[in-house]
Amino acid sequence: MVEHRSMDGWVQVEDYLSATLVHGGAGMDAVVESIDAAGMPRIEVAPTAGKLLMLLARIQGARRVLEIGTLAGYSTIWLARGLPGDGHVTTCEFLPLHADVARKNIDAAGFGAMVEIRVGAALETLPALAGGEPYDLVFIDADKGNNLEYLKWAIKLTRPGSVIVLDNVIWEGTILDPGGDPDAGAIRDALEFMGASESLDATAIQTAGSKGWDGFAIAVVR
Repeated sequence: MVEHRSMDGWVQVEDYLSATLVHGGAGMDAVVESIDAAGMPRIEVAPTAGKLLMLLARIQGARRVLEIGTLAGYSTIWLARGLPGDGHVTTCEFLPLHADVARKNIDAAGFGAMVEIRVGAALETLPALAGGEPYDLVFIDADKGNNLEYLKWAIKLTRPGSVIVLDNVIWEGTILDPGGDPDAGAIRDALEFMGASESLDATAIQTAGSKGWDGFAIAVVR
């Protein structure tokens, strides 16, 4: 896995933006603390990215959201914050420990009735969602090796006009020359699929901050 590195200036700017614009609240700080307490990896989205997900849900007018990769529920809560009272988030998490931590955090944030956590390999749990009401927004932030398959499922489970967000698409720039990094190669494959797909209209944004040099791709389903 690539090592993500941050420059002091990047983190200072991110901290300033978070304090000035994000206003996540003590509840979001508690989620981060739960990650550390459980010995989980600190791979949750940055606060600025979390609020972006919330705003995207609102801009989209989303009522149903699918998330692939729950971790401790940090991004899940941000997504739920962007939905109306009758909204619903389905989130897929591979590890039971992570799902347990996420459930406690989501319940504490007041979104327990709105969020369903599906535990297990996402490629095994996603097929059970087929045939249901389509999702308005999909956020993919899980194991990078399966990004392409997750994207294909996202298209199957959405509708024209739905939004798909794929996190971690720059990977410290290794997408230009993946070499022996299978994650970088898988990310590149996913980006090329997005660019060539007749079902998607996509772009990507580079970011620099506490999570290093990275970014996300965003697409609208045609």
